[in-house]
Amino acid sequence: MTRILLVDDQSLVRVGFRTILESEPGFEVVGEAADGQVAVEQASALQPDVICMDVQMPVMDGLEATRRICSGGHHAAVMILTTFDRDDFLYDALDAGASGFLLKTAEPEQLIEAVHALARGDALLSPEVTRRVIERYARPGAGAGRPGPDAAPAAPAALEGLTEREREVLLLLARGASNAEMAAELFLGEATIKTHVSNVLMKLGVRDRIHAVIWAYEHGVVTPAG
Repeated sequence: MTRILLVDDQSLVRVGFRTILESEPGFEVVGEAADGQVAVEQASALQPDVICMDVQMPVMDGLEATRRICSGGHHAAVMILTTFDRDDFLYDALDAGASGFLLKTAEPEQLIEAVHALARGDALLSPEVTRRVIERYARPGAGAGRPGPDAAPAAPAALEGLTEREREVLLLLARGASNAEMAAELFLGEATIKTHVSNVLMKLGVRDRIHAVIWAYEHGVVTPAG
């Protein structure tokens, strides 16, 4: 059972999301919150697997709530759901630790698939959004999430902890390869690929695949040219 927390200051929106999500077998909406502060409290109390988070809310906005939840050791994956297709929301959400970004104009089926993706440990960004993310983080000097001079030694140290196979998986992740594509490229089973991906995330200290991609571009492991 995938446990879901809904966070939005509009009750009608929460009702709509609940109706859509609870129509899917295996989904359970365990709580709702109308502002970010309550969301932080509910994340601790309810231990959801996925949090659907609005951005603009009273008391505490969704970006700050996401930052507190993700830095607080919660296992929940946060998906930002917003009306506004704004780059600053997208980048700030990823810097805060969000694993997904979806517009409220999405179809119900897209919302369901997004929650499935986050529940199984994947990140969810459309190809267009992924390109914007890579361009932003790969650009020299760009992004608040880029490491400063004191952070430079972290990349070699972390890379040294990866096996040769895990480095290959990281490179393929950074190029946007799916598990199936990596399995075909490396002549391995998908279950083995999943294990390698999990090991890469753990050793790099990142939450999910998209943050592994960001890490790889930030630290020069790959470049936009490949």
